Amino acid sequence: MFSGLHEKRMPTDGELANQALHEERSYRFPSFSASDAVTLGLSIRKRFRASSRHSKGKGLVISIQTIAGHTLFSCTVGDLGHLSGIGDVSLDSWTCLEGMISAVRRTGHSSYYVEKGMSAMGKTPKQLGLPGELPRIQGGAFPVWLENAPCCPIAVAGCYSGSSQEDHNLVSTTVRDYLNKILRNGTEENTAGPSMSTPHMPIPSVPPRTESVSGLMLYTLAFV
Repeated sequence: MFSGLHEKRMPTDGELANQALHEERSYRFPSFSASDAVTLGLSIRKRFRASSRHSKGKGLVISIQTIAGHTLFSCTVGDLGHLSGIGDVSLDSWTCLEGMISAVRRTGHSSYYVEKGMSAMGKTPKQLGLPGELPRIQGGAFPVWLENAPCCPIAVAGCYSGSSQEDHNLVSTTVRDYLNKILRNGTEENTAGPSMSTPHMPIPSVPPRTESVSGLMLYTLAFV
């Protein structure tokens, strides 16, 4: 009769938004080149191809662009259509992804943060000053920040498969792991012995429930 007391509580939209914001603050690159974009894009592709979603026939589109709109990496995982008429990705997939990337350019934040922040506050894209022609905003586009350039992101890494949370987790986790690889390589090059500990990019935890949601979108509103 007391089993319900130990059930795991699902995080609120406000908590998910704050978690996404914490990821943006934590995952910052020392530098970011076209070569990094290709490596990151291929890592996203590889991770998705190894997932259960892909094994079940799900497809994905990936794009990494500079904040000014220059494409650094782009690819499709899957096919637009088969003889059966069923495709892994649809013709709308790229339109949805471009809309999510546009939301990042407009706000400076991940599309998942914008989506969950709007839901937590009960706001619409129009009320936040986002372009009305954007498709439904959902997770999957993540800003690429530099450590020494806090004014705005330098690029946007995005993917779209139709699942907001899974697409966001795919990109943010790949960014985190790529940064950990950069940190490990830097430590190996600059240390004389193996006794030095290797820095590690932590996995952000969901902030406590008591955190205020009233100021949740102040960061976004400052950009619109």
